[in-house]
Amino acid sequence: MVLFLRENDIKSLLTMEDALDAVEQAFRLQGLGQSENSPRQRPHIGSSQLHVNACAISGIGLGLKAATVGSNGVRFVVLLWNETTGDLEALIEAGHMGQLRTGAATGIATKYLARDDATKVGVFGCGKQAWSQLLAVCSVRDIQKAWVYCRTPSSREEFSQTMSRNLRKPVEASESPKDVVVNADIIITITRAKTPIFDHLWVRPGTHINAAGSNRLESQEISSDLIQRASIISVDDHEQARIESGDLVSAINDGVLDWHNVVELGQIVTGRRKGRVDESEITLFESQGIGIEDITLARKAYEKAMAQGVGEVIPDTVLG
Repeated sequence: MVLFLRENDIKSLLTMEDALDAVEQAFRLQGLGQSENSPRQRPHIGSSQLHVNACAISGIGLGLKAATVGSNGVRFVVLLWNETTGDLEALIEAGHMGQLRTGAATGIATKYLARDDATKVGVFGCGKQAWSQLLAVCSVRDIQKAWVYCRTPSSREEFSQTMSRNLRKPVEASESPKDVVVNADIIITITRAKTPIFDHLWVRPGTHINAAGSNRLESQEISSDLIQRASIISVDDHEQARIESGDLVSAINDGVLDWHNVVELGQIVTGRRKGRVDESEITLFESQGIGIEDITLARKAYEKAMAQGVGEVIPDTVLG
């Protein structure tokens, strides 16, 4: 039996708390060596691309997330297989689920790396991924206020008003990048920038940074100077960061970083590597988005859907 879950099913089933639980579990299993993650593949023809993340996770299953980028936009799907039988268990429309897991990865990094007394957040980016970033951070720290900046004034005004209402916290639209940075204990970047979006000298000691937008080599949100100031530089997957993190590869090329000083977040979650040890440290999480995050959250969605009778059953096929 294959269960088909639509976007609206996922929106009714999953909360940010679900996503945080699932993604933390994914990182823990990664840190314990109980998962295998394949770096994203991006075959393309003409202007169309297929992005594929595949993985295997002990106790969770086998799975892949695929996204097509074409003239009709971006479409996401997740396939989940049983780890023992190899049967396909679920086919899931995964746009909303992807937003949740990307935000949750930032949330878990913040949980383990930001100061406990962090109360102020600065956000760069007002696109479809930005809301879950801020929601996740507000779920793991007692955030009192947030500032947001993006290049389009109407977008940042709309974002600030919507998130202020949804979070019941003040979210202020800022007219300059500097205002966002100098006020923040935690910084989130979720943009498509190709050059650094703020001056590293604006960043205060003790700040935690979640850089979630730079997942192509031609992208760069933060400068090599800022990376050089960071005491802890973490990634969701070492191998994927080497081929996708424009921020880190630029720092490597500039001679201010060595890959040996970059640690997977799963190692910090399991306690095998230290997180923040000093209140004055600048810490950094570079998020590329990896398959184990998608598939662990897909397993949670599948189990909740089965328990609640949500979704459509696809007739038996040779797939399962």
